[in-house]
Amino acid sequence: MKHYKDHARAELKHWKSKVIKKPSVIDKLTKGSQKKINSILPEKYHTIMTEAIKNISKAVISGSEFITKKTYSDMSFYDREELVRKKLETYKTTAMIEGAGTGAGGFLVGLADFPLLLSIKFKFLFDVASVYGFDVKDYKERLFILHVFQLAFSSQEHINKIFSEIENWDSYSETLPEDINKFDWQTFQQEYRDYIDLAKLLQMLPAIGAFVGAYVNSKLLDKLGETAMNCYRMRLLK
Repeated sequence: MKHYKDHARAELKHWKSKVIKKPSVIDKLTKGSQKKINSILPEKYHTIMTEAIKNISKAVISGSEFITKKTYSDMSFYDREELVRKKLETYKTTAMIEGAGTGAGGFLVGLADFPLLLSIKFKFLFDVASVYGFDVKDYKERLFILHVFQLAFSSQEHINKIFSEIENWDSYSETLPEDINKFDWQTFQQEYRDYIDLAKLLQMLPAIGAFVGAYVNSKLLDKLGETAMNCYRMRLLK
C-alpha cells in the first residue's frame, strides 16, 4: 500500500509539472482564433451549446441527476484507484459509441453530441468523487467537481487560476458562498466551449465525422480521468 501511494505521489508530481505553466504565444493565438471561429458559427450551434451547458449546470447544482446511492467505504487507496480506472474505461466506451453515432449523422445530429457528452462527463466525475469517499450531496463537493472539469477543459491562463484553488481546496472552500448559484457560470461555459469547439466541429463533417467523434470523445474522457484522479490525489495524499 505504501509503495503504491509513493507511486501515485510520483505520478502526481509529474502531472503537476505538465499542468502548471505560463500561457504561451500559441495559447494566446489559439484563443484569438477561437473568437473568430465563434463569430462564423451558425446561431443554432450557439443556442444548443448554451442551453446544454445551462441545463447541465442546473443538474450539477441540484445533484439530482448525478448523485449515486452507492457508497465506497473500507477500501484501500489502491482499490479506489483501480475502480476509478475501470469506470473510466466504461465511460470512455459509452462516449466513443455516442460520438461515433452522432458524428455519422452530419451537422444537425452532431449537435446532439454536446449535451450527451456533458452528461457522460459529469456522471463520471460524480462517480469518481464517490469512489474516493467524498459526499457529493455536499454542495462544496459539487463545486469541487466543477473545478476539476474546468481544470481539464480550459485555457492555460484559467487552468493556472483553477489549479491554485484546487491545490488549496481546504482553505479556499471556506471562502465559497453558501449559494452555489453564485458560481461563475459564464466563465465556465466560455472556457469549455473554447476548448472543444474546433475538435467537435470536425465531428460534423461528412465521411470523417464518425471517426473523429469516437476519437475525440475518447481523448476527452482520458484527459478528464487523468485530471480527476490527480485532483483527488492532491486532497488525499497530503
